[in-house]
Amino acid sequence: MIAGTWPLLPSALALAAMALVIVFAGVRLTRVADELADRTGLGDALGGALLLGAVTSLPGIVATATGALEGDPGFGLANPIGGVAIQTVWLAIADLVYRRANLEHSAASLQNVLQSLILVALLSVPVMAYATPDLRWGWIHPLTLLIPVLYAYGLVLLRRMDDHPMWIPTHTSATVEQDPEEEGSDRSTRRLWALLASLGLVVGVAGWVIGQAGLGVAQATGLSSGIVGFTLTTAVTSLPELVVLLTAVRMGALSLGVGNIIGGNTFDTLMIAVADAFYLDGPIYRDAGPVSLVLLGGTVLLTTVLTAGLVMRDRKGIGFEGILLPLIYAATIALAVISR
Repeated sequence: MIAGTWPLLPSALALAAMALVIVFAGVRLTRVADELADRTGLGDALGGALLLGAVTSLPGIVATATGALEGDPGFGLANPIGGVAIQTVWLAIADLVYRRANLEHSAASLQNVLQSLILVALLSVPVMAYATPDLRWGWIHPLTLLIPVLYAYGLVLLRRMDDHPMWIPTHTSATVEQDPEEEGSDRSTRRLWALLASLGLVVGVAGWVIGQAGLGVAQATGLSSGIVGFTLTTAVTSLPELVVLLTAVRMGALSLGVGNIIGGNTFDTLMIAVADAFYLDGPIYRDAGPVSLVLLGGTVLLTTVLTAGLVMRDRKGIGFEGILLPLIYAATIALAVISR
């Protein structure tokens, strides 16, 4: 039990209000980041990873840090893991919206495939940390320090691949080879960066409110804080990714939309390091419990299925990954509830 948590009704109202704030900010983030990706020369896939992935993850970062500082390791660790899981499921929803062909087929991007592989590598680090819970440097696990290092090296590999690709996806009539360019606004690049920062501040504050409200829901209902973090709070904090994805698909910027999800997932693994750093009672993996390990395993499985979908590129319909992703997500939650 965590002292000072909010009652159930204010927590529920806060979650609903912050969902509206995040949806509004997410629509504007899409267009600002898309224009900045063009102006900076990052490209849609890498731009989705760096710009949208980072800024739209801010609510989850703050919610994760809030839970860890409040001394709830299950909630703190479940937020980043749950963010990766639910955002992967968002792609199945986008497949239903994009009716021309399978989304992963049309958004052919080697960068997105590599990002998925980097994500699997990053998710393997907390698994090893779980197996060695007594290792520590100060109050954190030493393997936690490996997460940002692997992430940074992954960005280097993405940039190298963008400059000198050694594999090229097969283009078909359903492949969107180049995202349609909208007429750029007359706003200066400096103003666009300022707008991106201000929207990031808004969603960051929303993340703190969501973290407090999520802890309040867990305490008031008696539900596992890990399951609440994996489902409820991450569904709210991940709304920017869903809004960005659906908006990008409607704009025809398919690589940007898919890159935002996968790039956001990769960025979210950094939040595992945030959770460990802000949990001051020792390595967070030691105290998070077996439920978090179940959630982590399910998230790795979701990522591998998505990667297979990006490689296989079913041409019509939602593809095997579009069917499997929500089923695996639901089964992971059920298994976590049973294993409590």
